[in-house]
Amino acid sequence: MTIKQAIIKGVTLLKLEKITSPKLKARLLLQYVLKKSRQYLIVYDDQKLTDMQEQEYLNYIELLKQGEPIEHITHQKEFMKLNFYVDENVLIPRQDTEVLVEEVLQIAKKIKAKKILDLCTGSGAIAISLAKYLENVQLTALDISGKALDIAIANAKNNHVQDKITFVESNLFQDLAPEKYDIIVSNPPYIKSEEIEKLDKEVKREPKEALDGGKDGLEFYRRIIDQGYQYLKYGGYICLEIGYDQKEEVIKIIEDKKQYIQTYCKKDLYDNDRIIVTKLN
Repeated sequence: MTIKQAIIKGVTLLKLEKITSPKLKARLLLQYVLKKSRQYLIVYDDQKLTDMQEQEYLNYIELLKQGEPIEHITHQKEFMKLNFYVDENVLIPRQDTEVLVEEVLQIAKKIKAKKILDLCTGSGAIAISLAKYLENVQLTALDISGKALDIAIANAKNNHVQDKITFVESNLFQDLAPEKYDIIVSNPPYIKSEEIEKLDKEVKREPKEALDGGKDGLEFYRRIIDQGYQYLKYGGYICLEIGYDQKEEVIKIIEDKKQYIQTYCKKDLYDNDRIIVTKLN
């Protein structure tokens, strides 16, 4: 089987199971198996695979058919033009979250932020991206999962920003030292508990604690808004990713607290409400 034939076969098998982006995933899997670039696959598409390479590739195709995210096979995900290791212990970074990071970058530069807190850091994608693209800033990144933090620490080292981030194992603010930050940022779990089982089979392979936002999906927003002001400098910001249908509910939580001003929402690339930003009064 040649490279071209392998991709065609992979695409066909994935399409039969209605797997999204079959051509992209078939190609990425073959790149991973061959340890070659996309350009290599194009130029040498008539190269024959060894029996071992062919079997490995088809085994991975079978895993995809069963709902395994491709990132759990390749352990690679690009986010903010940086490379991250991911596995079943962390949420796979999404392009939507880049909208949150880009907004925080703008705010941080505007207010000359020195200290930023990232809640529910997971793979570390948000904190590491901020550390990479901001000068003279120190970040604290926390997560309830020790396994997730191990991955985040490794990702920080691989992206050469480990000296700019302190990692803390904590259930939100529970074990966090009483410090003041210029910005608190978070992409918390925000899916309703009862909706978890209805998710795509790929998403259900991700850690439940990174998805489950409680009965109404708003549990983490309440806790962050309720306690966050105690960890903010005067005029500091809270920046949150939200579900596409949670704008009004999250804004109401913020307004009911009466500690915050200048709240606004921004949409993602697909025109869905995606982030909410508010400022300590």
